[in-house]
Amino acid sequence: MNNLRYHLFVFFTFLFSTIAIAQIKMDKGFKLLENGNFKSARSFFKDVLSKEPNNKTAKICYGRALGLTDSTKEATALFIELLSEYPNDFEIKLNYAESLLWGKNFKIAKEYYQKLLKENPTSFNALLGYANTLSNLKEYKDALVYVNKALEVSPGNGSALISRKYIRLGYANQLSKEKQIEKALALLEDNLKDFPLDKETLQLKANIFLAEKEYEKVKEVYSEMNNAKDSKIYSLIGLSLVSHLQKKDKDALKIANKALIEIDSTGNAPLKVLATERYVQALIWNKKYAKAEKIIKQLHNEYDNENWVHSLEATLNTYKGGFKKSTVSYNKILDNDKKSFDGNLGITNAYFANNDFDKAFDALETTLKVFPTQPDVLATRKKFQRYFFPFLEEKASYSFDNGNNTSFTSNTSVKYPLNKKLTIKGNFTYRKTENTAANTEASLKGFQFGINYQLIPNLNFESNLGFNAVSSIDRDYNQFSILAKLITKPFRLQNLEFGFQRKLEDFNVDLLDRKLVNDHYFVNYNISTTFNLGWYNQYFLTNLSDGNQRNLFFSSLYYNFLSEPTLKGGINYQYITFSIQNPTIYFSPSSFNNFEIFLELLKNEQTTKVKNWFYSANAATGIQKIETNDGQFTYRLNAKLGYKFSEDFLMNIFGNHTNIASATVAGFTFTEIGIRLKWYFSNRCIK
Repeated sequence: MNNLRYHLFVFFTFLFSTIAIAQIKMDKGFKLLENGNFKSARSFFKDVLSKEPNNKTAKICYGRALGLTDSTKEATALFIELLSEYPNDFEIKLNYAESLLWGKNFKIAKEYYQKLLKENPTSFNALLGYANTLSNLKEYKDALVYVNKALEVSPGNGSALISRKYIRLGYANQLSKEKQIEKALALLEDNLKDFPLDKETLQLKANIFLAEKEYEKVKEVYSEMNNAKDSKIYSLIGLSLVSHLQKKDKDALKIANKALIEIDSTGNAPLKVLATERYVQALIWNKKYAKAEKIIKQLHNEYDNENWVHSLEATLNTYKGGFKKSTVSYNKILDNDKKSFDGNLGITNAYFANNDFDKAFDALETTLKVFPTQPDVLATRKKFQRYFFPFLEEKASYSFDNGNNTSFTSNTSVKYPLNKKLTIKGNFTYRKTENTAANTEASLKGFQFGINYQLIPNLNFESNLGFNAVSSIDRDYNQFSILAKLITKPFRLQNLEFGFQRKLEDFNVDLLDRKLVNDHYFVNYNISTTFNLGWYNQYFLTNLSDGNQRNLFFSSLYYNFLSEPTLKGGINYQYITFSIQNPTIYFSPSSFNNFEIFLELLKNEQTTKVKNWFYSANAATGIQKIETNDGQFTYRLNAKLGYKFSEDFLMNIFGNHTNIASATVAGFTFTEIGIRLKWYFSNRCIK
């Protein structure tokens, strides 16, 4: 490990072994080296050698000045020349060995230091140089052994202590990636004994706890950093991130703002970049997009083509749903630096979020080549692969209403992606329904097969073809079903689907006996915004097999109060009209209006961690008006509670209860309870 103190220590070790006259004669050059003015030292000793070309001390000093100004090949060549002239000079050998380190020839340096240690096993410089070589080769365990040996030779030596600090940091980082967390933390605690409140050590300690999602411990580390004057800003920047990860985005913004104020009082330019970056991120987390965008434009003017500014712009567009714009920003980062972590992983996720799966997987492969063991990259690969895992789902329910209808339904479905574009699927439904008052019953067995196919990113085609076998007391018959629809995102934050569905009406025995088939032409359209407001609309035009026709329009205006868990509320409106009224057969008013307010709480099963609960609850109440009748009070309750046993298996129970008019009769109550199981039965990775 190349550090200034080590270089200077080695220099003065051999320096005092040279001729005293040379010390006096070249005192100015020695001071230039001592003070780190390597370019001036290089010129000084070059001038000395022009007058005294055989001056051994001047040659050594010139060689060091060359190496420390990145002319490493010239430095190595000079020391080789000196060795040919003075083959037994140990100090020249040490300088040659160090020149190999400057040139990053670590494997050659390792072999050479081994020879030097055989020649002189107690040489402090050889021991320390070997330790630094091993550290550069990431052989941290052995590096720690030899740096400790160097400290036995020279107890308390500053250069060796600094080298040991960085060796421990490298070793701790390596161990943490191998999930040997306790050993890694022990090394960092040893570092803190040597260097109390050391910023780099505390930062790595915090990063380890972050990776383990032990956020309270992360906060403790950053609070500890806050006690050190030069680490206070780092502490605030870190605490802001932790607050975000704990879903406390308002706190994150307050802390980030505090860091920015602290920076303004110190005027530290490098730290100002970090604090500004975190502040803009916190604005984005809090959906203060206009303010974030204004600052980013100013940053572009000030910092031009800086990657961290491009990264902020990409993050902003991602949060706003502008994934194509995000890829533009990430490409700018990669133009500047092909090995940028933010650029590679960012563009990978942006392609995936935009449903451009081919490009996403290609970008992932590129990212894995650059960062093969990085935890976030590996987690992204796992997320991508899981998205295409085949799964089996079973849903069983029991329902009843106040019209004496009861039903048991079992629905088994399977989805199996063949590649990134094509998924095949199958479904088997068994439904048995009866009316206890009329002592009638009927059963349905339905088989469906279909495909989902991505035509282009954000345009999917879905189709099902089904066969239904119905059996009742009065009749047996077969009927087929069809579904064909297109699903697309016409604009940012908008979803549209439209299509056709032919479906057998299976709500109760009477409807199954009548062989009533519905041909639905439908459109669903949802608009989201960056300010939490959303608007969902649905329209159905239904031709019934008995000659009737139905128009249904549903609209929901909602507001997202919380993002995780999701809490939203709003107002719903539904309008239904039938061309023919058949009230004795099924609910078919000439006009039906329903207004309601609702509140929904949701913890998404997809984002729920293993061995944790997920849930949803939806409550609504309002007024329904059927034709010219007086308005009627309505309510609707839906709930779900589930548990994620593993990444591959989850289960939930659910229940629904309502008194809103349906396809049967007005003024009724309906209740349903059930259970659902979902199993990812294969971890097959698609290509």
